[in-house]
Amino acid sequence: MAVTRQPSGFASLDEALAAIVQRAADVAQADVVVARLADDSGGVTARAVHAESAALRAELESSRLGPGAVPAEERDQLQQLPEALRRVAQQFGTAGVLQLPVRDGPAVVGSLELLRRAGDFDERERRLARAAADEIALARRAFGNGDGSAVAAPDLLGLAGDALAAGSDEARAADQVATLAAEATGARACLIWRYESQGPVLAALSGTGLPTAPAIALEAAQRAQEAPGSLAVDQVDGPEAPDGALVTLQLGEPPQGALQLLLAEAPSRDDPLLDRLGTFAVRAAHALRAGERRRTLAVELERTRALLMIVGQAIAQLSLAHTLDTAIEHVSELLDAERLAVYLADEQRLEPAAERELAGPHARVAERLLELLLGPARGRGLLTVPYAASDPRLAGVLDVLEEIGIEAAVAVPLRVRDDLIGLLAVYPDAGRELSENEESLLLALAAQLAVAVQNARLHEETKRLGAERTRALEAELEASRRLRVLYEISRSFSESLSLERTLETVTRTIVELLEVDAAVLRMPDERGTALVPVAMHVRDERMREAMRTILSLPQPLTPVRPKVFRRGRAVVLDPQTAAALGPAHEPLVPFLERGSSAAIIPLATQAEILGTLTLVSLDPDRPLAGERLEVAASVAGQAALALDNARLYQQQKQFADSMQRSLLPRAWPKTEGLDVGAVYASSARMDVGGDVFDFLELGDGRLAVVLGDVTGHGVDAAADMAMAKFVFRSLAREHPEPADFLAAANEIVLEETEEGKFITLLYLAVDGRKGELACASAGHPPPRILPAGGSPVPLRVRGLALGISEDQAYVAEHLRLEPGDAAVLYTDGLPEARRGGELYGEERLDAALTANASLPAEELAKALVEDCRAFAGELADDCAVVVVKRV
Repeated sequence: MAVTRQPSGFASLDEALAAIVQRAADVAQADVVVARLADDSGGVTARAVHAESAALRAELESSRLGPGAVPAEERDQLQQLPEALRRVAQQFGTAGVLQLPVRDGPAVVGSLELLRRAGDFDERERRLARAAADEIALARRAFGNGDGSAVAAPDLLGLAGDALAAGSDEARAADQVATLAAEATGARACLIWRYESQGPVLAALSGTGLPTAPAIALEAAQRAQEAPGSLAVDQVDGPEAPDGALVTLQLGEPPQGALQLLLAEAPSRDDPLLDRLGTFAVRAAHALRAGERRRTLAVELERTRALLMIVGQAIAQLSLAHTLDTAIEHVSELLDAERLAVYLADEQRLEPAAERELAGPHARVAERLLELLLGPARGRGLLTVPYAASDPRLAGVLDVLEEIGIEAAVAVPLRVRDDLIGLLAVYPDAGRELSENEESLLLALAAQLAVAVQNARLHEETKRLGAERTRALEAELEASRRLRVLYEISRSFSESLSLERTLETVTRTIVELLEVDAAVLRMPDERGTALVPVAMHVRDERMREAMRTILSLPQPLTPVRPKVFRRGRAVVLDPQTAAALGPAHEPLVPFLERGSSAAIIPLATQAEILGTLTLVSLDPDRPLAGERLEVAASVAGQAALALDNARLYQQQKQFADSMQRSLLPRAWPKTEGLDVGAVYASSARMDVGGDVFDFLELGDGRLAVVLGDVTGHGVDAAADMAMAKFVFRSLAREHPEPADFLAAANEIVLEETEEGKFITLLYLAVDGRKGELACASAGHPPPRILPAGGSPVPLRVRGLALGISEDQAYVAEHLRLEPGDAAVLYTDGLPEARRGGELYGEERLDAALTANASLPAEELAKALVEDCRAFAGELADDCAVVVVKRV
């Protein structure tokens, strides 16, 4: 039987539009619906109105919106509506508005407007409104803009196919196909099925004949998927659907889905409708395929966006916690799952690192899932458990499943190359299985998450190691600074062997180390009644004079001896304590009242208090307390030891110098025609040196001068010096000539000194009236002859040192000193003085002699020693200089 149908039995366009707006009001729950079509003037005129109020319906019927009032896109905000429509909406008290364009291909040919008081339209209601707009476009194409006769069903299907081919909304392709097919054929309902691996899935349902898909429709779709054929017709008679016929057509080649029409009666095999349905099915398949591509692209885009979000957040934050929270949020959103967690491997266990809506021992479930992933599910890389409670693989953790309420599980391992670093687990509702796209998305997310987690871990580990390294370096730096201070104090003493310089070093270095503003060191005076300042250092030069005035007062030790001096403990000063200590610390009271801090550190040995170190910090934010005070006490302990050594050294040095000088002449000879001067400079060592010189007037009026250097230092050197002096005074009158004297002296020294010891000696006999000079040397540096107005020249005398070998013969050199000429004798401590690795040397000696040739003998000797000290600093060896000048 041939079947000829009209679109739902409508005889005119206005009748069709009236039915469409009525159905749109029902399905979208709208109070007011207006369908408008374009008129000849470029505006749009109302052709069908639904409104509960007759007055409002009368106002809207035949109302018109001017050109440009119909948007190209949907509008859902009151302020976006054209003025005339906005005025009606405000009058009606509208809460929800929706204005949609009616399209014929790319052209806008009308509008559909929905208003209601209940609130905004949701997404489902919007989809239904869009389908109604498509129906208006179809009706317009079927009837034109006038009141023409009804168009036969095949023509309407052709129009519907043309509409799909001209450009359907790919995001709503299934809804459009169902709506157009139902309207074009007059079917009670149209169903669109999409073939999935698990079976047909309903994609769209249009029409009022069926509220839901009946079982017979699903069974027919399953048969079509399992045994593809172009068309199938099934008789329907049962409670699930009205009596009639269900026509099923395959969509696409190979089939990607099915289109079903519920008709009032079954079409005959020669019905032209079937041919036109086949043509329509081809175009519908194309539209659905485009929609599927769009859906797939949307899924891929969302997956890419999620991956980029996780990677971007991981890169931007490089925080493990932030990376995990971001991953949990996006996985929950993409899979519509509320309960999920990320676990990280810790040795042989999994520990929850981020979780959502989970509590209790769910890590046990994760560990079991990981066991399965590393075993039977290893090849797939993803484990799905749709019904956890009944799955025998999870029987061992059933108690945890029941306690936490886990119904299903999906798990993916987190791997970086071959290293397992954790697990991503989702716990959805029972029966939830992932689609192929969702599985791909979860696997991709897990791969990126694993890399991001590893990078974040490495970053945090690097930060932790960096922080530990910084702390270690700071500690080492602080320890280094302390050691440097202690080294400075020790070096100052060892290099200078000077108590005064050591005191200055203590105050300077402790100010630099602790970054305090000033330090003053006080020591007992000679009477032991007060502590007097002996060294002070102020960090800021601008404050130096003011701080010196405040800190330069002595601290009395009587009549009351403060605890700080009696017990040897540090005292942090407050205004009351400072005032109680007396005049030395009372000037600090105003500063302490304004937040400054000060402390007194005793410098003590086990036996006695050597002095006190007072520290002042003017900055209230850097108080003298805690670690700074401990460091100060540590430095003070070392400083006390250095000061004690320096003090003992000074005492011993004074004793050694006294003994040394007792062996030297007390006064210089007054000889006619001669100016005699001598200087002895002791070294920094506290032992008695070996330099000796003496004078003796001979019986013939000449002056005998001897200058020597005995080996060694200390008591033995002092004994040998005394022997040398005795030898000189006992032999000089008997052997007045230099050569004879040295030969005789050699024999005595050989008898009196120990083996391996010797004496270098220079003997000089000068006649002041005639200027005659005779000189012989026993291993001693030759004298310098300094002519008046000339350059110094060495006197070439040589011989073996005394005490080395018997029967030595010595040769004397003779010359005449003119008035103003001088003979300069010196020990090896002068030319061998060093600055680093450089010697003072004979060139500097000759330069100093030339520069000071006009000076008297005594002044010339002093000038030579001062020049040597200026070069070398503290002398490492004794130095003696004797000058004999003819006048």
